[in-house]
Amino acid sequence: MKLERMEYRQVLKTDLKTAWEFLSAPENLGKITPPHMQFETLSGGGIPMHAGQIIQYKISPFPGTRMNWVTEITHVKEGEFFVDEQRFGPYAFWHHQHHISAHPDGVEMLDVLHYRVPFGFIGKIVNAILIRSQVKKIFSYRYQILEKLFNGK
Repeated sequence: MKLERMEYRQVLKTDLKTAWEFLSAPENLGKITPPHMQFETLSGGGIPMHAGQIIQYKISPFPGTRMNWVTEITHVKEGEFFVDEQRFGPYAFWHHQHHISAHPDGVEMLDVLHYRVPFGFIGKIVNAILIRSQVKKIFSYRYQILEKLFNGK
């Protein structure tokens, strides 16, 4: 079972408290997800992030599809990191670490994502052709939006 691994870094011109408040609020995820995915938080937002928190979303990963996605926040160290893991959704495995730390120019954000698609060999082909590039585009969009929100670009 080979997992895909992706890592993304970005420096935000803000303080740790402000970055944490924005990034750890499930309701903000829709703001940094491409509009075509029709991301909607159904439940689990509006409260401080904590281990064991279940968050339900509705997404459209591909045109003409709409599905539920359920994640659990499995680890939280306030002001430093949290981990979300998919419980139900489009992936066979999803483990996403969100880290923030002080940086001379503000806050460094580090995302470490491990995922695996379902459907064995066919899933590997679909991942190579479509899913891997889609995940990269999602994080690229996220980067651009965070640049606008925190860095004035």
